[in-house]
Amino acid sequence: MTTPRIPYSGYWSSHNLFDTPVLQTKTLRVCYPGSSDLALDAFTCCVPRGLRVALVGPNGAGKSTLLKAASGLLPAAGGDIRIYGQPVGSCRHCVAYVPQHSQIDWKFPICVRKLVLTGRYVHLGWCQRPHQHDYDMVMATLARLGLSPFAERQISQLSGGQQQRALLARALAQDADLFLLDEPLNAVDADTRKVIADVLHELQQQGKTFIVATHDISQLEKDFDSALYLEGGREVPPPKGAFVGVQVGQSA
Repeated sequence: MTTPRIPYSGYWSSHNLFDTPVLQTKTLRVCYPGSSDLALDAFTCCVPRGLRVALVGPNGAGKSTLLKAASGLLPAAGGDIRIYGQPVGSCRHCVAYVPQHSQIDWKFPICVRKLVLTGRYVHLGWCQRPHQHDYDMVMATLARLGLSPFAERQISQLSGGQQQRALLARALAQDADLFLLDEPLNAVDADTRKVIADVLHELQQQGKTFIVATHDISQLEKDFDSALYLEGGREVPPPKGAFVGVQVGQSA
């Protein structure tokens, strides 16, 4: 992983990031702009490196809010949140965020290859152009997710499953260590589900960490090492008999 000469963020962490928890929050409170309602309320968790953690709960439970706060898209209104022990934003190159499919403007005039190339920008910094290494990584990532035949296709011309693969490809091209995935398997076909599951398993073997918002509770024990249950912006105890795995929150 390279460090940009002129990084995007105002500061850059250069010491070893991996001796501390990947994500750690203490009584974290988060509001959306223009609202005083807490979307996350006193939320505490500690996620060690190398796990696949599921965020489970109904719509409005706080799953997407936590991912956006960890990626720097939403500021904390109170409490504390750390990525590898650092303030959010100090190690952007280590964190890749995949939003929900519905949050993307699929009519935007960009092809699949260029969309995936944007995942490399965090390593370039201001006023830097991609190098051959960046282009090679993009093409390798497209091949890995079965998207090579669609590299020059405008993103609206992809199927729903292919679009979801393209979003994941952009994150993989970033070569991050922490992946924040918001409903990556929502309404995708069986082939896409298998491709994504296989890639996540492979990357976990390399020490990567995944925090994934999901509604699919039927595959939790198979696809994840741990599960956090949220409701109303708070962590709640899991339902009786539900999968918990490695404890990363306050409830067990």
